[in-house]
Amino acid sequence: MLTALDGTFGDRADAVTIAGRSCSYEELLGAARAVAADIAGAPAVAVTATASLETVAAVVGGLLAGVPVVPVPPDAGPAERDHILRDSGAHEITVDFARRSDRTGTAPDPADPALILYTSGTTGPPKGVVLTAAALAADLDALAAAWDWTAADTLVHGLPLFHVHGLVLGVLGALRTGSRLLHTGRPTPAGYAEAALAGGTLLFGVPTVWTRIARDPAAAAALAGARLLVSGSAPLPTPVSLDLERLTGHRPVERYGMTETLITVSGRAGTAPRPGTVGTPLPGIRTRIAAEPGSEIGELQLTGPTLFAGYLNNPEATAASYTADGWFRTGDIAAIDPADGVHRIVGRASIDMIKSGGYRIGAGEVENALLDHPRVQEAAVLGVPDADLGQRIVAFVVAEGVTGDELTEFVATRLAVHKRPREVRFRATLPRNAMGKPQKKLLLSDSDELPHPHPGQGPSQGPAPARD
Repeated sequence: MLTALDGTFGDRADAVTIAGRSCSYEELLGAARAVAADIAGAPAVAVTATASLETVAAVVGGLLAGVPVVPVPPDAGPAERDHILRDSGAHEITVDFARRSDRTGTAPDPADPALILYTSGTTGPPKGVVLTAAALAADLDALAAAWDWTAADTLVHGLPLFHVHGLVLGVLGALRTGSRLLHTGRPTPAGYAEAALAGGTLLFGVPTVWTRIARDPAAAAALAGARLLVSGSAPLPTPVSLDLERLTGHRPVERYGMTETLITVSGRAGTAPRPGTVGTPLPGIRTRIAAEPGSEIGELQLTGPTLFAGYLNNPEATAASYTADGWFRTGDIAAIDPADGVHRIVGRASIDMIKSGGYRIGAGEVENALLDHPRVQEAAVLGVPDADLGQRIVAFVVAEGVTGDELTEFVATRLAVHKRPREVRFRATLPRNAMGKPQKKLLLSDSDELPHPHPGQGPSQGPAPARD
């Protein structure tokens, strides 16, 4: 699993740098072996997953010992932390990175659990997603091929180490390929610029990171020497993608995945990615769209070697996440271009599929149209209950110097008229989680909204024609 640590790729004193602290592969392996010796035989261990060498040593130690590791978000509240520890049965460990061991043991079975990552719990307590070493290896090898990722690269990112993006791709991916890892501590434009100038070739970020870099032309210019920019965890707005291409010479590659599936669809290095798309399935992954008759969009379903082993202690939820014929139900609404198989993610079925006046409308399509307006910085679109339409489209935007009526008309000139927002609400900011995803459900519960309904667009216009 951890190919780089077997010595194949040699050694260097700064092979791994996390928030300004560096170590060699040999030092990391020694610290991880000390962890493995301490936890051998444990059912599971938990670690507060700060951006630190200690977190990396804990995770690698678990992989060496065959003990599943539960990364706990450093900012988890008491109730969330208690639930994670109680549900996983893990005891929490602390790591002394100065300790060393030459422990060697039997290689763990790749089919055994390696990580237990807890989901956000938007519909209840967080669920533990069990990932095997085999699934991790399959995914990282597929991504290495897709991105031409080798030991010659220096990977740069500043993402949290308790998610798939920051931990699996951003740490284990580097250790799998043997590439140097340079974690910036925090994902700031200045940090990314400094790391890129220090030799960074492969840069990972979420849309929030790339948006901030695009707004800092000096920092963006420093990324020109990189080989590949990769964006994930949420859709990258098209204007940000185009701004980055103008400022850095690189249009970021987007990819798609979930905690339960790891990364399954991605753009490829050496190609010109189309903004708003996430590429094609990785080797071994099959996808399909469960669409209603007459619709090109529907739930994305998939199967392949990167899927999770199930939700911990929750066989009912595990069974419910699969179709009768064994395909994983992502809950994401997508479309696949029949010409080249390129995937486009529209949004979550639970909140981003809007049914208005008989039409099925993807929130992501409306959001992208809004973000094309030069005055709009951020946008999130929801369907809210409406006695006449079933749901009406409401847009929440961060913008200056433009009215709601102007934005509505702007969308109507780019999309079908029935996809225009019926209401625009201006916000100072949009609530986002640690990975930069808008937390849409919070938008409807906040009390500081500034509604700007549009005259002449209510029920008096009559319902739109019904569509299946």
